[in-house]
Parts: sequence; structure tokens; C-alpha cells
Amino acid sequence: MMLQEQFDQVYDIMKQSFPEAEYREYSQQLKLLSNSRYLLLTEKNEQNEVIAFLAGWEFETFRYVENIAVSPGIRGGGIGKRLMERFMKRSALPIVLEVELPENSLKRRRIGFYERLGFHLEEAAYVQPPLRAGQQPLSLRIMSYPEHLTPSQFEEVRDVLYREVYGVSPASTVAWNR
Repeated sequence: MMLQEQFDQVYDIMKQSFPEAEYREYSQQLKLLSNSRYLLLTEKNEQNEVIAFLAGWEFETFRYVENIAVSPGIRGGGIGKRLMERFMKRSALPIVLEVELPENSLKRRRIGFYERLGFHLEEAAYVQPPLRAGQQPLSLRIMSYPEHLTPSQFEEVRDVLYREVYGVSPASTVAWNR
């Protein structure tokens, strides 16, 4: 189990880096640490403080990056790239992640970051189920590495994410993905 102080540092970076709709409430995020499929990679500074993290999931046929973030004051120095590369080297399975729609320059820059690492932006519509009560589903896109997903792979990835990460039945979300 990760030390409480380290988890608190990770959660603090998460709160500074993502809109509320893109991360869980504290107790729900903490609970993930006991899930054997969930993993948290961290980067620390000389004072042993967490300055960046990658939260991921290990499934049978692919791996999923749920969140990656660097402490706001030190972004742009290659720490996020090193964390992603560490995650990418851990196995030969395909890797997927969700990104916001490329609607502005910041969102396009994020997509470009992953493309430079070898990820491909999938064209298929994808909706992230709500992470918190009372929130709406989010329209996002899937990126995949090292190849584009076939339509059947995309459906499998979506269904596994819905079931395992978001705790919803894929059948109950059909209307979202139209």
C-alpha cells in the first residue's frame, strides 16, 4: 500500500491538473490502490516529494493510462515523457488512453505529446462515463499505441474500460456512443 502522504501528494497534483469531471473523489481514488489491476508510477524530487505520477491499469489484452500529470510548476521538462516511456516499456501489450477532443491549442498540444510517443488518435466516437455522482458523460477520444485499433479491438477496449474502470455495463451506455 502506498504511503498516505505520497497518495495525498498524487491527489493534490491530480486536483491541480484536471477538471473535477476527470478524476474521482478522494475516497474513491484511494480505494483504487487495493485493486490489483491498478498501478501508480511516481516521480519524486530530491526531497522525496511526488512531483509527477502516472495512474494506469493492466488488463489481459491491453494497458490503459487513466491519468498522467506533472506538478504545475515544473511542466515541460520531460518528466511526463519519462513516466510514459517507463509505462510503455513495462510490457508488449497495446496501450490506450483517453484525450479531450482537439478543440483548442492546449488540447491539440496534449494530443501531439502522445503522437510524438507513437500513439494514434482513433476516429471512433467515445464517451467517458461520469466519475462522480450527478455528472454527465464526457465526449473524449481514444489514442492507441503502437498501432491503430481495429473496430473490434476498439469495442473490446471500450467495454473493458466501462466495466472495469468505470463500473458500468457496456449495454447501458449504447446511447452515449452514437
